[in-house]
Amino acid sequence: MSQPASSRPTVLIVARLPQHLMQLLHDNFTCHNLLDGLSEEQLREIAPQVRGIAANGEAKVPREFMARFPALEIVSVFGVGYDGVEVPAARERGIHVTHTPDVLTDDVADMALALLLGVARNVVRADRFARSGEWKNGPFPFTTKVTGARLGIVGLGRIGEAIARRAAAFDMDIAYHNRSQKDVPYRYFGDIASLAAAVDFLVLATPGGADTRALVNAEVLEALGPKGFLINVARGSVVDQAALTQALKDGKIAGAGLDVFENEPNIPADLAALDNVVVTPHMASGTLVTRTAMADLAYNNLAAHFAGKPVITPVPQ
Repeated sequence: MSQPASSRPTVLIVARLPQHLMQLLHDNFTCHNLLDGLSEEQLREIAPQVRGIAANGEAKVPREFMARFPALEIVSVFGVGYDGVEVPAARERGIHVTHTPDVLTDDVADMALALLLGVARNVVRADRFARSGEWKNGPFPFTTKVTGARLGIVGLGRIGEAIARRAAAFDMDIAYHNRSQKDVPYRYFGDIASLAAAVDFLVLATPGGADTRALVNAEVLEALGPKGFLINVARGSVVDQAALTQALKDGKIAGAGLDVFENEPNIPADLAALDNVVVTPHMASGTLVTRTAMADLAYNNLAAHFAGKPVITPVPQ
């Protein structure tokens, strides 16, 4: 049930959001959308009324931006990642920051395995090979076996553990790197380069942000080696993209499956042109069921706060 217009809190939308969430926001709040081309004058005019910001995982909400809204109480992020929000600055002012974890875990883990299988078995190239009639000239080249291979996971949180459970069904030998060792039946590596050197597939499921920027660099790729594959369903910022592109070109690693990039939606032409990489448009959580659940949770965090209740899924301390 929508709220009467007179009692609606004012929410500023700062990112592209799915239609279901937009409908919930407009039905229950007084909304202004930065993407509609708000002028500087219009933004100054509404600034004193803005109590909430609706963002997505790629949106930038730095300290300077939040400072423009003296009544700001909550930033609700549609997505599990929130590295674009300057959380310490929000906490200094008592501003809640929420995100949408858990509901997307399964889909992202599924996508990690899809990318892993896709690049290891050359599914995209094989599809083109079969469609083009090239098959008539001879068989497709051999690909890489997945079952029984060695898997390294960087970031053993909810998504990382879900990836590990799926990989176990392929009888993969699982190892991981995490900020701290966990009580799990997988080998722990204290640094990423050592993990990369010990595995055939390195899957990234770690949060983005300053602490993990370019975590996978030329040294890590060198350690992964010419038979190793990189899979990224985390954040584009976690990988040194230029170093990755060069490693793929030079055969320093065998291939990559990438759902995220440094400057989305832009993928460098030289990276996109490579045959040993499978790219997808940041769609790991992009099923109807999951995106609807994420939208509901992003809205419910705002609704709970404005109703004087605790937010449902605050970002971790």
